[in-house]
Amino acid sequence: MAALDANSTASNLFSIGAERLALLGKHHKPLMQGYIDGFIDENAFTDVALKKLIASRILWRPDEQQPLALRPLVSELIASMVADENRRQINADVAEKLEQIRNRVQAYRDAQYKGDYSVAELQLQRLTEHVHDLSGQFEEAIDSLWHRLNSDFGFVSSLDDKIRENERAQKQLRRLLDGLDLLDFNELIELSEGNNHLRKLLVSQLQSQLSSHHSSLLEVQKRLVELLARFRQQQSRAMLIANMAAFLRQHPKYQPADYPNRSELPGLFNQAAAIQPQAAIALDKASDRQVLAELVRALPRHKAVVLTDTQSASFSALLVDDEIAARQQALKTDVENFYLRVIDQGSSLSALDYLAAQQLNWDSEIWLYQIIAEYQALPVDEKQMFAVVREEIKASAFNELLLIRDISIGLQVA
Repeated sequence: MAALDANSTASNLFSIGAERLALLGKHHKPLMQGYIDGFIDENAFTDVALKKLIASRILWRPDEQQPLALRPLVSELIASMVADENRRQINADVAEKLEQIRNRVQAYRDAQYKGDYSVAELQLQRLTEHVHDLSGQFEEAIDSLWHRLNSDFGFVSSLDDKIRENERAQKQLRRLLDGLDLLDFNELIELSEGNNHLRKLLVSQLQSQLSSHHSSLLEVQKRLVELLARFRQQQSRAMLIANMAAFLRQHPKYQPADYPNRSELPGLFNQAAAIQPQAAIALDKASDRQVLAELVRALPRHKAVVLTDTQSASFSALLVDDEIAARQQALKTDVENFYLRVIDQGSSLSALDYLAAQQLNWDSEIWLYQIIAEYQALPVDEKQMFAVVREEIKASAFNELLLIRDISIGLQVA
C-alpha cells in the first residue's frame, strides 16, 4: 500500500512538473522579455494563460499597484542559466539581502549625484527587484510551511513522525520570525533620507508586505499548535489502547466486571445525567384552583424603572452613537451614488463638482477621503474598471508635500 501511495505521488508530481515546464516553453519569449524589463507585459498573454501562469507559481504580483513579475526563484533560475551576474543570487539569506539593498541604495544615490539618470533608473529598478525578492523569499517560505501542514503530516506513517514534522515546522517558523526581526525600519527610513521613491519602496510597501507575512505566520503558528494538541491527544488514546491490548495479552482470561449489577458504580462509569421530569398545571381540575391562585399571588410584581442621572447620560450617549452611525451610512450611500453616476455617465466626473451639483451637505475633505476609501475597498478586478486622476498641489513653495485638491473618476477605456 505504501509503495502504491509513493508511485501515485510521484506520478502526480511528474504530471504537474511537466505541465508547468511546458508553460515555460510555450510562453518563453514574453517571459524572457519580462525578465529583461523587470515586469511582465500582460497584453502579451491571454486571460487564460495569465491565470495558468499565476496558478503555476511562475508569475506573481508583488503589490496591488505593481505589475506582474516573475517569481524570485524563476528569476534566479534564468539568471543562473544565462550567467547574468547582475541578478544572480549567491546567498538567499536575509542579512545578505539587506546588504544588497544597502549597496543598491548607495549606487542609486551616487548615480543621482553624478547626474547619470539612466544609471540611476537602472539602479532603482534593481533595488525594486531586491526588495520584492526579499518579500518573495518570505512568501515562498510561508507557502512551504503551508505545504508541510497540508501534505507532509498526511504522508508520515506514525504519530511520532507527525510530531517530529511539527517540531521541524516550528523551528522553520522561528527562523522566519528571526529573519523578520532583522529588518530595522529606522535604518530603512534613514536610507530613504526624504526621497519619495525610496521611502515608498523601502518603508511603505515593505512594511505592508511584512505585516501581511506576520499575519500569515501567526495563522501558521495557530495551525501548528492546534495540530500538535490533536496529535498529543491521539497519541494518548493510542497509548491507552496499546497498553490495554498488552494487558489483555498478559491476562487472556480477564473478564470485565458486571458493573450494572453493582450497588455503587465507579465514577468513570457513572456519567448519566439526572432526569428532570416536566410538569404542568392542570387548569381543568377544580381542586388545584386554590393552589394556582396562591402561586400567582406569590409572583413578584413589576416595578417601575426610574432612570438615574448616570443611566440617563448613558442613554443619551447611545442616541449620539446611533446618530453618528446614521451619518456615516448616509455618507457611504452618497459616495455609492457618485460611483453609480460615473458608471451611468461613462465619462470622467469631478468629485467636488458632483458635491456642489447635488447640494450635498458634506465637508469637501471628508467627501474626498470617503471616495478614496471606497475605491481602495473595491476588489482588484473592479478597481481596474475605474480611471482615477488626482488633482494635486504643493503644500507651499518650500514644501514638496502634495495635497489632493480634487479627484476625477471615470471608466477605463477598453
